[in-house]
Amino acid sequence: MAGLGTLINTATVVAGGLLGLLIGDRIPERVRVIIVQVIGMTTLAIGLRDVLQTENIVFPLVGMVVGAILGELMRIEDRLASVGDFLRRRFARETNDNRFVSGFVTASLLFCVGPLTILGAIEDASGETPQLYIIKGTLDGFMMIIFSAIYGIGAIFSALSVFVVQGSLTVFGTSLDALLTDRMRTELFSAGGLAVIAIGINLLEIKKIRLGSLLPGLVLTPILVWIFASPNFLNI
Repeated sequence: MAGLGTLINTATVVAGGLLGLLIGDRIPERVRVIIVQVIGMTTLAIGLRDVLQTENIVFPLVGMVVGAILGELMRIEDRLASVGDFLRRRFARETNDNRFVSGFVTASLLFCVGPLTILGAIEDASGETPQLYIIKGTLDGFMMIIFSAIYGIGAIFSALSVFVVQGSLTVFGTSLDALLTDRMRTELFSAGGLAVIAIGINLLEIKKIRLGSLLPGLVLTPILVWIFASPNFLNI
């Protein structure tokens, strides 16, 4: 069944979030902090691994720099925050604004950026057993337990982002697979690794990075590969 993986992943995020709300108060603050720090360090490691797959760092570098500029001009981060604030006002008026919005934006981007999101969509579109999204959903569910314990119900609404983003990618999964060459995938995943590193930096509270502004870079990077690494240009 095409799309089954997206449904499973969405369900695991919701289930993990609800469990986090139920047991969150029983987890000591110092334990929650250290768990988030471990998740942050692991996120950095995953991002670094993906970045190091690049065949030429210039592609993800230029793609993410230009993409970040476009993201700021388009105010993507502010728009994502506005969506989070709308959901807060609609469903959790008494919840702390910053905590709700931070949970929604951070969890949404963490769950929707990375190689498993793209590769999982291609597999999910084929109608085969969605093994990649099952694996991803399991990981997301465990992380959501802690995220919802810290950020509250705002993190759970990231399930909407998972459903919309992965569902949309799954719909176009076959076409997406045909459009991306191996080199384009490699540099796209490397650019995604930079975004994942940014998420880890935010989780560790090293520096606040406007994650939403990085999203256009994930589109621009494979386009740059298509233009400049094609047979019509000098192979880079």
